[in-house]
Amino acid sequence: MVSTVVTSPPPDSPTIAPRRLRAARALWRVLAGRTARFAAGVHQTWRRSLQLRVVTITLVASSLLVGGFAYLIADKLTNILLENAETDVLLRLQNGSDYASKQFSLYSQPQEAQFQDTIDGTVNYLAGGDPAQTSGVVVAITADNFTNIEPRTSPDVQVRPMISRELRASVAAGNVAHQIRTGTLGGQRTKYLVYGSPVPTRFGQLELYYLVPLSRQDATAADARATVVATGAALVLLLGLLAALVTRLVVTPVRVAARTAQRLSAGLLDQRMVVNGEDDLALLAASFNQMATNLQRQILRLEEMSRLQRRFTSDVSHELRTPLTTVRMAADLIFAERDEFDPAVARSAELLQAELDRFEELLTDLLEISRFDAGFAMLDSEPTDLVPVVHRVTERLAGLAERVGVAIELDLPDSPVIAEVDPRRVERVLRNLVGNAVEHGEAKPVRITLGVDQSAVAITVRDHGVGLKPGEEKLVFNRFWRADPSRARQTGGTGLGLSISLEDARLHGGWLEAWGAPGQGAQFRLTLPARAGDRLTTSPLRLVPADATLPFGGPRDGGPLAIGPGSGAGALAIGPAEGADRAEVTS
Repeated sequence: MVSTVVTSPPPDSPTIAPRRLRAARALWRVLAGRTARFAAGVHQTWRRSLQLRVVTITLVASSLLVGGFAYLIADKLTNILLENAETDVLLRLQNGSDYASKQFSLYSQPQEAQFQDTIDGTVNYLAGGDPAQTSGVVVAITADNFTNIEPRTSPDVQVRPMISRELRASVAAGNVAHQIRTGTLGGQRTKYLVYGSPVPTRFGQLELYYLVPLSRQDATAADARATVVATGAALVLLLGLLAALVTRLVVTPVRVAARTAQRLSAGLLDQRMVVNGEDDLALLAASFNQMATNLQRQILRLEEMSRLQRRFTSDVSHELRTPLTTVRMAADLIFAERDEFDPAVARSAELLQAELDRFEELLTDLLEISRFDAGFAMLDSEPTDLVPVVHRVTERLAGLAERVGVAIELDLPDSPVIAEVDPRRVERVLRNLVGNAVEHGEAKPVRITLGVDQSAVAITVRDHGVGLKPGEEKLVFNRFWRADPSRARQTGGTGLGLSISLEDARLHGGWLEAWGAPGQGAQFRLTLPARAGDRLTTSPLRLVPADATLPFGGPRDGGPLAIGPGSGAGALAIGPAEGADRAEVTS
C-alpha cells in the first residue's frame, strides 16, 4: 500500500508570490477605480454647483485668514507670558544677588569657618521667597572658580545638567544670562527658565541661578491657543453657514429661472416664475415673466402666421391642380398636332409644353414642401440596396449629361450596400445632386462615390465646375436660391430641389453637406444611418475631396469654412438640427 502525502508550499514559496502580486494588483485596480469615480463625482459636483464653489472658497479663505490671526494671537500671548516670567525672575535674581553679596562680604577667604553654612542659609533664604515651594522654583549657588566650595540648591536636587556649559561660562565671565531648558527635577520632566548672575565677594565671585518652571505659562498659553482655535473654527463654520445661506438666497431664484427656461424651451410656454417681494431678485423674476409672455405672444403669432402660410401654400397648390390638368390636356392636344402648324406656332407649342412640365414640377415640389412644413411627411423605410438606386439615377440623367458633354463616373462597391431607407426619397435626393452637378460641371466629369461602414452609408457627388464662393455653402440649401441668377438652367429646375433633399435627409436622421471652392468645383455628401432610427456620429466618406487644394492658413486667411465631421475647406454640414448636433471640425 502506497500512501501519498500532499504538502502545501511554504508561505515564501515562488508559487505563492505571483498570486499575492496578482491579488495586490487587483486590489490596486479596484481602489484606483473607486478613487477615480469618486474624484469624477466630486469634480462634476464642483462644476455644476455654484453654491458649493462659493461655500468652499469662503471656508478656505476664512480658514486661512482666521488661522493666520490665531497664530499671531497665540504667538503674541506666549511671548507676553514669557516676558512677564523673565521680568519677574530677573527682579528676583537682582535682589537675590545683592542679598548674597552682602552676606558673603563678611568673608575674605572661602576657607573660613561658617562660610559654607552661610551659603546654605543664603540659598534657603532666597528659596523662601516662594512660600512652601509651591511654584517649584529652584535656587542654586555654585562656584566654578573654587573647587573647595560645594554648590548648594534649594530644594536639594541635581541642577548641573540643567545649566549648560555656555550659560556657566557666560555667568562666570561676569554676565547675567538666561536660557530655557527642559529636564527632570523632582521626578517630572518640565520646561525651566534658567537665569544666572554673578555674586561678587572679597575673594572672587560666585554664581547664583534661578530655575523657574514654565508649566503655568505653558498651560495658560495652551488654554489660550485652544480658545483661539475653537473660536476660529466656530467663526469659520459660521462664515460657511452664512455664505451657504446668502448663496442659497441668490442661487435658488437662478435655479428656478433655469428650470423655467428649460420648460419654455421644451414648448411649455405657460410657465412663469413666482415673484416674491420687491428686491432685485423679484425684479429679475418679473422681467423674466414679462420676457416669457412676450416670447409666448410672438411665438404664437409666428406659429399662426406659419400655419396660415402653409395652409395658403397647400390650398393654392391643390386649387391649381384642376386648371393645370385642363391646361395640360389642351397643351398635349396642341403639342400632338404641332406638325400641322406653321413653324412659329409649332415652336410656341413646344415652349408651352416645356413650361407646363416645369410648372407641374414646381407645383409638385410646393406640395412636398408644404407637407414638410406641416410635419405630415412620413418615412417609408425598408431594406434597400443603394447600388441599383445609383444606377437608376445615372441612367435617367444620361441624356442630359450627353447633351451638355459631361461624363458621369461611378465608384461603387462590388457587393450590395443595404440600408434601411425610403428608396423614393433617396432617389429624389440623388437626382437633385447629380442633376445640379451635371448642370454646373462645365463639361468636366462628375464622379459618384458610394461608401459604407458598420453604422452608416454615404454617397458623394463631385463636380469640377466653377465651385462655390466663400459663404455660398451656407445658402445653397435655401429655397429658390441660385448661385448665378443670370445663368440659364439646362434642366428647368424649380429652385426647391436642394431644400427638399435637405428635408429628406433630415427625415432619415441623416446629413446633407456641401463643400465648394472657387475654380475647384463642389462636392455634396449624403450620409444616412444604416439602420433606421440610429444616430449618426461619423461618415464613411470624406466631405472634402482628396484632390482639393486648401488655402494656406485655412479660414483665417479668408479661405472657405469647414464645419462637420470629415469636413474641410468651404464645407457646411447640415444635419437633423441644422448641424448643431456635431461640433467636430476636421480637415
